[in-house]
Amino acid sequence: MTVARNRTAVYPGTFDPITNGHIDLIDRAAPLFERVVIGVAESPGKGPALPLAQRVALARDAVAKHAHVEVLGFDSLLAHFVKDVGGGVLLRGLRAVSDFEYEFQLASMNRHLIPEVETLFLTPAEQYGFISSSLVREIARLGGDVSGFVPPGVAAALQAQWQRGRHGA
Repeated sequence: MTVARNRTAVYPGTFDPITNGHIDLIDRAAPLFERVVIGVAESPGKGPALPLAQRVALARDAVAKHAHVEVLGFDSLLAHFVKDVGGGVLLRGLRAVSDFEYEFQLASMNRHLIPEVETLFLTPAEQYGFISSSLVREIARLGGDVSGFVPPGVAAALQAQWQRGRHGA
């Protein structure tokens, strides 16, 4: 049996925005690793609602209680980012069976690109299983209350973002 050599986990995503479901996964992963790096992907192809620097800042605020969790933005191939930060494990969340096929495909591709890195799937607590960043963005865009789905700073940032959009600022 091989002993774990690298106790750094990387949790990648666009985090547009970071949700209570993401934070639940981070809370679950934090005790398992010496270091957790949240990799906030720039992902211009996805047309994020919030700029990268703001998503990084909001995520940092949301996980500040964990001294060994850091948040870094990146605009490269995930495999390169994982190597750059010295990651040994990729963390991914599975909310429902419908997530599995896509996540399995990503894990298989990452196994080819970074064979020394394992993918670990975590599931959120049941009360967060339905929350997705895209649903939160849509609710916020339409003026709905997202405070039950995201940290307070994120709710305020989304409200400000959509108010600016509605008033032409």
